[in-house]
Amino acid sequence: MFSFHRMPKPLPLLPIPLPCRTKKMKTMMTLLYFPLVLTGCLPYLYHLGKEQSAIILGREKIEVVLNKPNIDSKTKEKLNLIREVRNFAIEELALNENGGFEYFTKLDREEIGWNVSASEAFALKSYTWWFPIAGTVPYKGFFDKEMAKELENQLKNKGYDTRIRAIGGYSTLGWFSDPVLSPQLTWADHRLVGLVIHEMAHATAYLPGDTTLNESYASFVEEIGTERFYIKKEGGNSVHLEKFKREKIKRETTIKLLKLYADRLKQVYDSDKDINLKQILKQSIILEFKTKVIEDKLVPEEKSKEFLARDWNNEDFLGALRYHSGEVSFLNLYEKSNRDLSIFHKEVKKLFELPKEKRTEFLSQDL
Repeated sequence: MFSFHRMPKPLPLLPIPLPCRTKKMKTMMTLLYFPLVLTGCLPYLYHLGKEQSAIILGREKIEVVLNKPNIDSKTKEKLNLIREVRNFAIEELALNENGGFEYFTKLDREEIGWNVSASEAFALKSYTWWFPIAGTVPYKGFFDKEMAKELENQLKNKGYDTRIRAIGGYSTLGWFSDPVLSPQLTWADHRLVGLVIHEMAHATAYLPGDTTLNESYASFVEEIGTERFYIKKEGGNSVHLEKFKREKIKRETTIKLLKLYADRLKQVYDSDKDINLKQILKQSIILEFKTKVIEDKLVPEEKSKEFLARDWNNEDFLGALRYHSGEVSFLNLYEKSNRDLSIFHKEVKKLFELPKEKRTEFLSQDL
């Protein structure tokens, strides 16, 4: 029932900054235990319910935290920025005012949680899970890393390409006022701005079962919103805006490269070659991709050896493209809406009424 994201953290060793109505506790527990009846996945859903309850019960209003005498200057700075972005997102970006970021919860761990995702070994096809409210999603989130590792090992033993990623943010999709979580305060300012906008976009428009559409839409709004925020706040010469633009250029270059090599892998997987030859060609294409990344300086030089040694697989390609598809289509829709985001969000919701094939076609337009 929760939508876990790794955004806006970069993909591992790749510089791609990436993936609420307040209810009474009685309602919350109803939502948490409803899936138990449907799925029987008691240990996992108990784990989610327990940790989510702790996050909600442990939260404090941001203004209360800011008035504490022992608050450090860095925390105060970040929380004030979050409040400013939230107000901007509501007033200027037409995002749902119930999208969270009114509260703060301090966690006793360095990461919020971990996502497990997987794909077919010889097809660019995600392994999926189904949950009430969120629908079908290509990842399963945990607040305990050992539980995530256990699931990953199970999937590996079944022959899937897998990946565990730290969660950068997550949303209860408007069911609760999701708080800022302490690990997020370590991020650079422009990425924190992107986080708030991205997650509030999920609370504004979300189609259960279509992760690529949801994440790509939120990423598009994040980019437009971050740029508009810094232009208004600091002007065209904003240092933060300059950092954001540099990362955006590098990200777009990387995404183009990912799409190019994903297409080459797909051609191999769709061919009638035997499995052994497909495996050889798969490894050859992935090695060529990694070499190209190094040549194009898309990874810092000091991390190039680590990147080359890393076991890259199908899920790494799918994980990136899940957040960055249909850029041209979203841009056209934004222009068609006269760059008015209140109209744009409504146009995006109209896509929800289309058959899946039409939505896939919309997302297939590349940069």
